[in-house]
Amino acid sequence: MVKEVVLNDKVIFGNNRPFVLLAGPCAIEGEERVLRIAEKVKEITERLEIPYVFKSSYDKANRSSIESFRGPGLEKGLKILQKVKDKFDLPVISDIHTIGQAESAAEVLDIMQIPAFLSRQTDLVVAAGKTGRVINVKKGQFLAPWDIEQVVKKIESTGNEKILLTERGVSFGYNNLVVDMRSFPIMRDTGYPVVFDATHSVQLPGGAGDSSAGERKFVPYLTRAAVGAGVDALFMEVHDEPSKALCDGPNMVSLEDLEELLIKAKAIDEIVKDI
Repeated sequence: MVKEVVLNDKVIFGNNRPFVLLAGPCAIEGEERVLRIAEKVKEITERLEIPYVFKSSYDKANRSSIESFRGPGLEKGLKILQKVKDKFDLPVISDIHTIGQAESAAEVLDIMQIPAFLSRQTDLVVAAGKTGRVINVKKGQFLAPWDIEQVVKKIESTGNEKILLTERGVSFGYNNLVVDMRSFPIMRDTGYPVVFDATHSVQLPGGAGDSSAGERKFVPYLTRAAVGAGVDALFMEVHDEPSKALCDGPNMVSLEDLEELLIKAKAIDEIVKDI
């Protein structure tokens, strides 16, 4: 058993509960698209009775190229995420990249995410912990699963024990990632719920030269395997037109494929957790 991380009466992570879905487009490409995707995913998850948190980034500060699309920025992006909350009664998650973003982001975000490349940045992790929000740490591609315990201790030092830990693959040679399914029980030994990032795990970092490539076709296989390993949540970036997405299109799940993927994942989850 792990600690339950409670977001609200509908969204509770851990303790052998059904998996929670964290999903939405990689970056906020515009208010209209964000609202459209949020509405569609909410319809799907309500139909399947899957707890749902909307995800999108107001700033992708770790893009490969200086010319890459990053999103609308903190102020405008948070306003759009607030509209998602108000219109659809959904909790939201997004990344912070600097200490200065923590306080402003905490006014809107229900879950504050630490990007993988920044997971060892002590001051950032501590600043996030001090907000009192739920903190989702993406385990760095350069970290072993047992290394995440030190990140957990940094957050716990603030008195915050509302922690989620996400596996998103580990570097495997150049421009490639691999997911070690042993990482889920190892990370769970910290006492906190674990999340599987199904789309970034099939990313090929820098694989397109000035941007990352990806292998979307493997998302269903890794998703089923991770749910079979007993994860507490799934993280997926979804888009209505992945081929035209301004960020991470090659590894995002198409909205039209999401429901079938979740139906199969839920069936496995119910068997594994005896729900």
